[in-house]
Amino acid sequence: MTKVDAVGKLGLIAGNGRFPFLLLDAARAHGLEVVVAAIKEETDAEMGVRASADGGVRVHWMSLGELSRLIETFQAEGVSRAVMAGQVRHKQIFSAIRPDWRLAKLLMNLRTRNTDMLLGAVAKVLSDEGIELISSTAYLEPLLARAGVLTARAPDEDELKDIAYGVKVARGIAGFDLGQTVVIAAQACVAVEAMEGTDATIARAGALLQTPDEGDAAQEQTKTFLRRALTVVKVAKPNQDMRFDVPVIGLATIAAMRLAGATCLAIEAGRTLLFDEAAIVQAADSGGIAIVGEKA
Repeated sequence: MTKVDAVGKLGLIAGNGRFPFLLLDAARAHGLEVVVAAIKEETDAEMGVRASADGGVRVHWMSLGELSRLIETFQAEGVSRAVMAGQVRHKQIFSAIRPDWRLAKLLMNLRTRNTDMLLGAVAKVLSDEGIELISSTAYLEPLLARAGVLTARAPDEDELKDIAYGVKVARGIAGFDLGQTVVIAAQACVAVEAMEGTDATIARAGALLQTPDEGDAAQEQTKTFLRRALTVVKVAKPNQDMRFDVPVIGLATIAAMRLAGATCLAIEAGRTLLFDEAAIVQAADSGGIAIVGEKA
């Protein structure tokens, strides 16, 4: 169980999606003042609206590459503990970023340019400046997925085989920090997540099986061999740093699965955040999708 303070001030480095808002609400419910470092390229403009309506929330907008400004802002606000919440698109990190001198120096010293290496280095810089980066699940542990079947329908025999195979593959790629999601059909890997993200990976898998190019004999044969039903497997990394890049499932993932013809979702229990589990389960049930929490 993550130990969290009931009083004081928390820094929130906010990416996109609903994650930052959920963490903000939870921190405020614990009586914390929240200082938000909102990333211009990622954070929803609603964050500014929330701050204007709540005297316990202050928002500072900054660009993705402004590491020095982030540190100076937190220090000026008296922030000694901070959390990262919300996705920052991988392509933004490694292609669209305009680093300041501090981040540029950090990037040049990276052994490999993967997300874990970069964020781990940022966490070290923050720590050196007196700002401890804590688990991104702090205050949100009730949202972590439970073990077992979460939906009305349990995975069928074929889906269970796909899950078993998919977990092995997903943990393999996650160990190389390539992605956390694979899409499986008939114990064959249809798609592997890279920088595009989970929902785009699911969409690509659906397109591969449902709309092969005319005249492409290999794809036509694949379509015939594989059943169309897809199983999505999303795992944490073998040595998952819970401070960042924790697996997250939301309604958008279920919508992507329905469009792609995916019928089953396997996630890691205790290491995957479910945003609004009741709504996710309802959407899955209405689409005939099974969701199961696999023990890590």
